[in-house]
Amino acid sequence: MEKEDILKQIDKKYNDLGIPVDAMLEGLLHSKPVNYWDYIQTSPLLSLQTQRTTLPDEKVFIMYHQINELLFKMILWELTQISKKENLSADFFTARLGRVSRYFDMLTTSFDIMGEGMEPEQYLKFRHTLTPASGFQSAQYRMIEFASTELINLIDYRFRTTIDQNTPYEHAFEHLYWQAAGKDHSTGEKTILLKSFEKKYKDRFIRFMKEYNLTNLWSRFKELPKEDQKNINLVNAMRHYDHTVNVTWVMAHYHAAGKYLNAGKKDVEATGGSDWRKYMHPKYQRRIFFPELWNKNELKNWGISNLEGCKTLTGL
Repeated sequence: MEKEDILKQIDKKYNDLGIPVDAMLEGLLHSKPVNYWDYIQTSPLLSLQTQRTTLPDEKVFIMYHQINELLFKMILWELTQISKKENLSADFFTARLGRVSRYFDMLTTSFDIMGEGMEPEQYLKFRHTLTPASGFQSAQYRMIEFASTELINLIDYRFRTTIDQNTPYEHAFEHLYWQAAGKDHSTGEKTILLKSFEKKYKDRFIRFMKEYNLTNLWSRFKELPKEDQKNINLVNAMRHYDHTVNVTWVMAHYHAAGKYLNAGKKDVEATGGSDWRKYMHPKYQRRIFFPELWNKNELKNWGISNLEGCKTLTGL
């Protein structure tokens, strides 16, 4: 583009905004050129790894989870674009889901960092300084779930028949599948893990649940024309995302946790105090974002048999 054309477009842009172009151009004379470390905010980013112990591998643990949270933020950014998109098309939907799945693929393979990147002896020592904190308390992950599927699919399997579209959000919140991991099984009382999590995020979660009630991935999918709902690329992208998040990623986490929590003389609880096997394994949770896209056999064997060959379809 010619310099003259660029200047004309700049002039129009700022005139439309009611901002004097001359003032903007003069400001450029005094502005500093951008550099990598300021743009990425390297110094603040690298100053956030504060250990609670002197054990070296704790820093690995902290940075790994911070990277996870950054990836969760990237995922939410893509899900928001699908949620807010006007005139949503199958191509746009598929492309954004592809991005999200790649982020989750990265999260899945990254568990090797946890599985092989820390000494179990060190972990079993510094983990006690984390109690009662837990990865359970990742608010962004909960929001990813709310943005992905209808709320009923996140309700504890035992209570789904008692909840419908007319159920108050507060009541539905109390029956989300992850509530079970934050309660004392003998008394039903909420643990400090869950109490502190809800104190920090409950109001925000309720607002988010309402916002995405009709704009989650499944709701947006059902808004598409019937022909687009049969688009094989989109359907495969939906199935891949569903299976990756709710089986592949979960099982990678499950095996990584098992290596450390089974490393001592006896099995130990997760830092939040939950029975981590039953909480994490998909065959117990049966969390499925898009159950309508799976056949009866696939649903029956969710989290039990290998569905890798079932993640994609060749026709509808």
